[in-house]
Amino acid sequence: MALRPVRGDSDAERLESFYVKQVDAYDRFRKRLLTGRDELMRAMNPQEGEEWVDMGCGTGANVEFLGDSLSKLKKLSLIDLTPSMLRIANKRIAENGWTNVVTKQDDATKWKPDDGPIDAILFSYSLTMIPDWFAAVDRAYEALKPGGTIGVVDFYIARKYPGKKRMRQSFSTRWFWPIWFSLDNLFLSNDILPYLSYRFEEVSLIERADRLPYCPVFWKKMPRFVFVGRKPLNAK
Repeated sequence: MALRPVRGDSDAERLESFYVKQVDAYDRFRKRLLTGRDELMRAMNPQEGEEWVDMGCGTGANVEFLGDSLSKLKKLSLIDLTPSMLRIANKRIAENGWTNVVTKQDDATKWKPDDGPIDAILFSYSLTMIPDWFAAVDRAYEALKPGGTIGVVDFYIARKYPGKKRMRQSFSTRWFWPIWFSLDNLFLSNDILPYLSYRFEEVSLIERADRLPYCPVFWKKMPRFVFVGRKPLNAK
């Protein structure tokens, strides 16, 4: 994947170029790479009658981490910019008979909810795929109800001085992983986690570093986080 050229003049074209030939095997490979999604779903604590959005949903695999809690939701919208990913997501919906799950092709930086404010919005390994990730976070903030929840799991790098109760990372970690992931048009930022904490009231945060799967001799660990935040109740 790191060596395959990514082509296109727009974000949508580049994403489709990257995923179209690997989409059918995507979930098998990413199962070991994209960890923490089950932790995120448990931390989100779905409630009866809520409306959720999975932004940058990919193949819709995150829905399966909800388990029986999916039936509590009034509606779960899977939104992605990539047609090939949504094709797999629609297939998964049909095979499982999920009547409260729908898909939509849209841009996370421009999207607005169709039916009013949303109870919860997820970004599962999608913010680092969005060059203007801050705009996607702002759109999520605007779309959430006061007291609504945002959940994010993703790769990241920390700031040199991350602050109290934040995980510190070595210079080599902060230098190496942005270069590595940029080969696949993933853009790790040391501002994502601070910006989430600035815009939302922090409910829970897990920071960790895991070994790169399929590469047993590779020594560098990938830093990732699981963040759950709440839009303030007095927010407009």
